[in-house]
Amino acid sequence: MMPSSQRQRQRGNDGQQAAAAAGSQAPPGGYDSIRALDLVSYNNDNDNDNDLGEEEYSDALSGGYDDDDDDDDDEYDLDSEAREYYNSGASELVTTVRGDGYGGGGHAHGIQATGASSLQSHNYEPDESEVWRAYVAQQHFSNRGQWWTTGKLRAMKRWMLTLVVGVVQAIIAVMCNFGVISLTEMKFDHVYDLLEQNRLSAMGKHAGSGAGGEDDGGDSYGFYTAYGQLDMNQDGIPDSEQQVSSLSSSDYDTSSRYWFNFGDSPFAALLFYQTIFVLAAAAFVWIEPVAGGSGVPEIKCFMNGIDLPRIVEFKTLVCRVVGVVFSVSSGLPVGKEGPMIHSGSVVAAVISQGRTKFWGVDTSFAKFSDFRNDREKRDFVACGAAAGIASAFGAPIGGVLLSLEEGASYWSTNLTWRAFFCAMITLGTLFVIGNEDSKWGQANLQKLFSLGEFTSIGDGSSNFSVWELFVFILIGCLGGLMGACFNAGCENMMLWRMKNVNYSKARRVVEIVLISFVCTTVSYVMPVLWGRCTELPTDMQDWTNQEKELVSNLVPFNCVPGKEYNEVASLYLTPADVAIRQLYHFRETGETDSSTFSSAALFLFFVPYITLAAVVFGTAVPAGLFVPSLLSGAAFGRLIGHLLHKLDHTSGTFADSGTYALIGSAAVLGGTARMTISLTVLLLEATGNMQYVLPLMLTVMSARFSGNVFNEGIYDIVIHLKHIPFLEPEVPTIAERHEIVAGQVMSTEVKCLRPVERVGIVYDLLKSVGHGNFPIVDTATSGTLYGTASRAMLCTLLQRRAFGQPHDVNNGHYHSNADGSADYAELLGPKRLSPLVQWDTIERVYPRYPTIDDVLLRPGDRNCWLDLRPYANTAPYTINETASIQRTYRLFRTLGLRFLCVVNHNNQVVGIISRVDLLPESLSDSIMRGRNAHMTRGVSR
Repeated sequence: MMPSSQRQRQRGNDGQQAAAAAGSQAPPGGYDSIRALDLVSYNNDNDNDNDLGEEEYSDALSGGYDDDDDDDDDEYDLDSEAREYYNSGASELVTTVRGDGYGGGGHAHGIQATGASSLQSHNYEPDESEVWRAYVAQQHFSNRGQWWTTGKLRAMKRWMLTLVVGVVQAIIAVMCNFGVISLTEMKFDHVYDLLEQNRLSAMGKHAGSGAGGEDDGGDSYGFYTAYGQLDMNQDGIPDSEQQVSSLSSSDYDTSSRYWFNFGDSPFAALLFYQTIFVLAAAAFVWIEPVAGGSGVPEIKCFMNGIDLPRIVEFKTLVCRVVGVVFSVSSGLPVGKEGPMIHSGSVVAAVISQGRTKFWGVDTSFAKFSDFRNDREKRDFVACGAAAGIASAFGAPIGGVLLSLEEGASYWSTNLTWRAFFCAMITLGTLFVIGNEDSKWGQANLQKLFSLGEFTSIGDGSSNFSVWELFVFILIGCLGGLMGACFNAGCENMMLWRMKNVNYSKARRVVEIVLISFVCTTVSYVMPVLWGRCTELPTDMQDWTNQEKELVSNLVPFNCVPGKEYNEVASLYLTPADVAIRQLYHFRETGETDSSTFSSAALFLFFVPYITLAAVVFGTAVPAGLFVPSLLSGAAFGRLIGHLLHKLDHTSGTFADSGTYALIGSAAVLGGTARMTISLTVLLLEATGNMQYVLPLMLTVMSARFSGNVFNEGIYDIVIHLKHIPFLEPEVPTIAERHEIVAGQVMSTEVKCLRPVERVGIVYDLLKSVGHGNFPIVDTATSGTLYGTASRAMLCTLLQRRAFGQPHDVNNGHYHSNADGSADYAELLGPKRLSPLVQWDTIERVYPRYPTIDDVLLRPGDRNCWLDLRPYANTAPYTINETASIQRTYRLFRTLGLRFLCVVNHNNQVVGIISRVDLLPESLSDSIMRGRNAHMTRGVSR
């Protein structure tokens, strides 16, 4: 049988071929066929196997209006006078089939056979209709002479909600961090105890004997965890400086402390814990597929104006946060910092809208209805993204800049202040929670993901020489090259995964379990292969407390605790933040032969780790990219620093290896994500040392330039692989190289309505096509543009029966001119048909507007008249058909439009431009169609 993804693609191709055939056979004077201008998202609940973008969104319906209704069905068909009027030509819409120099040729064009065709754009501009103006005028009238106006109340609510977003995101981050630490300690406690038990057993000791005594030089031993040595006193508080003189057999016998000992096999215990954790993480992605990955590309698209389904729902938030706790604890090369961006965005969206629907519970309340629109939701999501970074790295300014650089496509000064305020509240809440034990006295600045404190090694001097800036530039170029290789590997893996795995949820789970087994095997086998114990540093008189604490975190894998450690195990079998701090802060200035991590150990960690990170990226678990890039980059940078010191014969010419580790992290992360300003500020805030400003700037810029030579950033690659119609900040290069005008890229077959239309015509039109917006043209004035009508508004009017009876229009009499055409101006008349629906009533149900399936017409309703004049957006954005594509692109993207009406010099609609028409692929098709215009002019219209 054909896989489901192939079947869906085949159905999409068949539907598009049928749509093209319907368009070419449309009868003259009827409704022209058109591909979807702003298609409504369709989600197949029965086939939810794939993540967002990897799911095959079905193509929306496309086809001409069927005027061959069953004449025998008098109850639901138009009456004879209405049918006569319709067939007379008075209802004929603007003919947009063109065969001139624009090369349109009357064909619907654009991106086809992609998941993007079913995605809907946000509407950032309100429809300026009569009912909207009445609503605004009513508010102004109520505020007249008042000091406390509706605008001030709205502003206060906006700032209060922003404050709540910051507080809630900080609490979620603390809970997430607590869960990761608890699960990681539980896993490593058991594994370390089994390792120590096997080591002592190999030395001829019994499992039940005390660990103290005079063996091994009289040293005393205790149990070690991921965060240091545990004292075995009654209080059970970790204390890295306390050694245990004696342990009872019951304390040492691990069988009395754990429910199962896995045959005293540390590898079996590690495999069990990590498999259970990864299955739990995959289970949450099974529940909500869009919770997989980091969520950064999806939030980036959301703020670009694309309404991705379920991406900011409460269910997604729960699955994302809980799932990332298990995925990070499972030992996979992933991080929780990237998903925090998605978490903050969802928190902001849910709180700002004041409603959610989760497991059948609707918590709607109307007091925040002013913020239930796409513009306000977008701004709150931008603030939430900044709060997510602030909660992860303790970098509020870096969070604001990251939201600006990588996220929001539309920014303003007011939004900058709000994002800054939200990030500030998040950091302040973390301070309050983190210092609760000290009764909010002396502040503890430790962050959820701490890079440690970078201090100057020399008195009054920097940790690097000026000439080393050229070395940092070289490291940045190498990091950009490695980032390009990493991105290429991720792209190939995702392409393979889309073809062979993602169409089945079961396959996705099996894949991540197999990958987890490989990661566990590598993490355990590499320290075994290393098989060498290194003595702990002893000469630490001038070391900082931070360095002394990190010494206690070195893992004694089959070595003597308190005396020796395994270099490779200290990088693999330890939390990622601990490994990063060890690479950053263990001294290696080149003045002595001693080093904490040798070049061979760093190489054995760097190559397998970054390879596994590329394999894990895109799997069915919540996973961030920041931490794997920082950790692998730190190993790469420290390796370079160590080799430079070896080449220098330990004369101290080069900077400390920890400085090179920081530069390596910036290089690899910059080469992978291609971030510049935000990454520099983020690392500066995380390190707390301003001396690295220039080195970091040079490194990330060189990494970005060198990486862009080969491919795009990893987030852009993901967006393109998922066929999401993302509009880049700059006009596509192909548009700069060729002279293209709006008339060449527009869709020339347009579905239009009249200001006053029959209910049956509107209903059939909404049933037959999936367009999101329809131009309204006045056929009495040769088809000039009157306004636009959204699909949501039309469905709401039909559901609320906001239409008049046939006799309400000129007493039901039909008038015609001498030539037989209808007197449309007389037919309309100045009177508005009742009942009217208020603007706030239409928008109250946002974003769950009624669909055409929710509309039930009674007998005789099809003959009624629907007056669209009070609800039509009479001030839509338009552009002339001769406008350049550069101006068209800037207008569309800057304002965040859903569609753009293209008119001629008589203000007649000649086409419509949607988001997909401005993608590079569509522009290329337009150029080729223009060059081959002589071959398409003979096509039937």
